[in-house]
Amino acid sequence: MAKLYFRYGTMDSAKTLNLLAVAHNYRKQGKQVLLLKPRLDVRFGADTIRSRSGLEAPADMLVEPDQPLDVERLRGLNCILVDEAQFLSEPVIEQLRELTTDLGVPVICYGLRTDFQTRLFPGSKRLLELADSIEEVKVTCQFCNAKAVFNLRMADGLAVIDGPQIQLGADERYVPACWRHYRGELEKARRAAQESASRDEAGESQAASL
Repeated sequence: MAKLYFRYGTMDSAKTLNLLAVAHNYRKQGKQVLLLKPRLDVRFGADTIRSRSGLEAPADMLVEPDQPLDVERLRGLNCILVDEAQFLSEPVIEQLRELTTDLGVPVICYGLRTDFQTRLFPGSKRLLELADSIEEVKVTCQFCNAKAVFNLRMADGLAVIDGPQIQLGADERYVPACWRHYRGELEKARRAAQESASRDEAGESQAASL
């Protein structure tokens, strides 16, 4: 029976490179594979799936967060590969789950498990609940040799503490981190914010006394 797979990892863990390698292997054997990604992921172009290594391929299907999949386009496939699956809605994940039975086609989803605040993305949460197979794509921490588990969002050399869950970016904005360094970078950012606030208060007080 065809299965639903969720292969997750932090930023920079070569998830997309893995996806492109799987697509290449299917096509080398003369099999039909479809590459799917969320429409909102326009980092490398509206219809491009690209890894940080520079390898890329055109997406065959772009999906809106709550757009039902066109099942007729998915018939006769040997595999469906999904990039950035964390951005898909729960109903789309549920439809992918059904396709493994209704069409007998395996679906392999790649994506982040959690956001920069360690919270599950809705799509990833549903995949963790429904997938037959859950695999971690591993990479080491940006700051040490421990396994990276979390994603730090960075700005001007400091970790970002608050903000929207979805903010597109690549190496210039996100780095993988172990828990020790994830926590340490957030503490460093909080100290910097407190020091900046203290300087601002001192400046306002000095200005008021003049």
